[in-house]
Amino acid sequence: MGNREMEELIPLVNRLQDAFSALGQSCLLELPQIAVVGGQSAGKSSVLENFVGRDFLPRGSGIVTRRPLVLQLVTSKAEYAEFLHCKGKKFTDFDEVRHEIEAETDRVTGMNKGISSIPINLRVYSPHVLNLTLIDLPGITKVPVGDQPPDIEYQIREMIMQFITRENCLILAVTPANTDLANSDALKLAKEVDPQGLRTIGVITKLDLMDEGTDARDVLENKLLPLRRGYVGVVNRSQKDIDGKKDIKAAMLAERKFFLSHPAYRHIADRMGTPHLQKVLNQQLTNHIRDTLPNFRNKLQGQLLSIEHEVEAYKNFKPEDPTRKTKALLQMVQQFAVDFEKRIEGSGDQVDTLELSGGAKINRIFHERFPFEIVKMEFNEKELRREISYAIKNIHGIRTGLFTPDMAFEAIVKKQIVKLKGPSLKSVDLVIQELINTVKKCTKKLANFPRLCEETERIVANHIREREGKTKDQVLLLIDIQVSYINTNHEDFIGFANAQQRSSQVHKKTTIGNQVIRKGWLTISNIGIMKGGSKGYWFVLTAESLSWYKDDEVSHRNVSVCDIIGLMWDGMDVWREWGWLAWKKGDQLGISDHGPGKRGWWLGSSWW
Repeated sequence: MGNREMEELIPLVNRLQDAFSALGQSCLLELPQIAVVGGQSAGKSSVLENFVGRDFLPRGSGIVTRRPLVLQLVTSKAEYAEFLHCKGKKFTDFDEVRHEIEAETDRVTGMNKGISSIPINLRVYSPHVLNLTLIDLPGITKVPVGDQPPDIEYQIREMIMQFITRENCLILAVTPANTDLANSDALKLAKEVDPQGLRTIGVITKLDLMDEGTDARDVLENKLLPLRRGYVGVVNRSQKDIDGKKDIKAAMLAERKFFLSHPAYRHIADRMGTPHLQKVLNQQLTNHIRDTLPNFRNKLQGQLLSIEHEVEAYKNFKPEDPTRKTKALLQMVQQFAVDFEKRIEGSGDQVDTLELSGGAKINRIFHERFPFEIVKMEFNEKELRREISYAIKNIHGIRTGLFTPDMAFEAIVKKQIVKLKGPSLKSVDLVIQELINTVKKCTKKLANFPRLCEETERIVANHIREREGKTKDQVLLLIDIQVSYINTNHEDFIGFANAQQRSSQVHKKTTIGNQVIRKGWLTISNIGIMKGGSKGYWFVLTAESLSWYKDDEVSHRNVSVCDIIGLMWDGMDVWREWGWLAWKKGDQLGISDHGPGKRGWWLGSSWW
């Protein structure tokens, strides 16, 4: 692409910007642009005025920029300004430009410091400017003034984020040098959306107002907080200069002199100042447009084809033709049916990543919620045993039964099966509710036709409600079928023999699990209540219990763990035998083969 064609890129994007603004929407395209971000009184307005060489922006205390200003600078032999909302009118007096910006801002936002995200489009033609497009955004504020809402800081932040989160937007972060750079509001916001610093251009203002003996050399040399596109330092007019109507050209000469004479900046003076910043922005924006142009063109062509197809569909459309209305109605109803089926079957065009819905939620009801409701049913084993006992006795009557009667078994089992009705009906209710929610989501595409949307939702919901009753009847019928006949020949039926076998296996596992860990003689001494001071006992420690006897014959009296605890409470501190150690430590009792504090069994606490 030649230099001539490169120079035409920015005006081309400007025309697209105007076209989209006139349409009142962006056509879902992100135009390459530069957004100017900074805190209040950071010097944003002075930087933009230095570019133009004219005073044309509103000034004052508090929030001055209350609407985004799309400033398009165009190289031209004549010098004048135009507003998009004042087509055909040329402003040669830049004081009138300032008044028009203020009037247009108040027209949308009100007279008392309100803000709006609707931009003002201003194009400035001048021989002193380079082709450039910038968006001046409201300054970041902390405290609401006037009739501003309490969340004014949040509103301004959200407005700024709307622009700088776009990948096609370069960020001009303006920060005054006489504040801590680490606390810069502009750089903080830029860091959130551009953590690598690839789209951010840093501008350091008020270098002449820094404390004596300090400078911003490390920042301007891109050493302190490095950015891919670097930093540019500028010196703007002071408030005294502005009030005294100091000429901008004279101010720029003073800026040049400042950088050449300052010992910290003279070696980088050729890369500082407003003229260099304007050249950098022109080059950066041109390169940025060139880099994003292929993807931008593809998106634009795709939207153009989509709009052409839509126009073709309505080319022969006659609003009063009843056949067209009928066809459109059928198409919308068919689309509703397709969307509903996709949401249930799980093949929808838009995948919800926030929550389960449609068929996925119904699947969860069947496989998770229904089993959970069954497990949640109250089951009182003691009450069940009592019912079984009463059922058997009532069936035998005056006789003493020898075997468990089948009638008792069936009576108890049928009573348990009937309890499944509650969870089953609740699952039906949950599925019905999810189907109705799905219908409401599918009718959102019919929002442009409120009557059709309402009737479609009503008819389908009524049909689902009608099927609800039949579904519940069918579920209850299935449960009644199970209650009516207990098939004891089914392969899943346990039966008495299998139940006895399982019980034996469980008992066998329990017996094996209660193995003897250690046994032997223990001498217990220093017990005040025992005559002779000491006595020997046969000690048996298993995986589940601790026992001790008067000798090694199990037939003798079994002294329980509680007896040991009682004896040790009465004065015994430590006893040892066969490598085992038992001790009393404070209000704790323990036994171990390694001593206190090691692996063992505590006896004096709630577990051992």
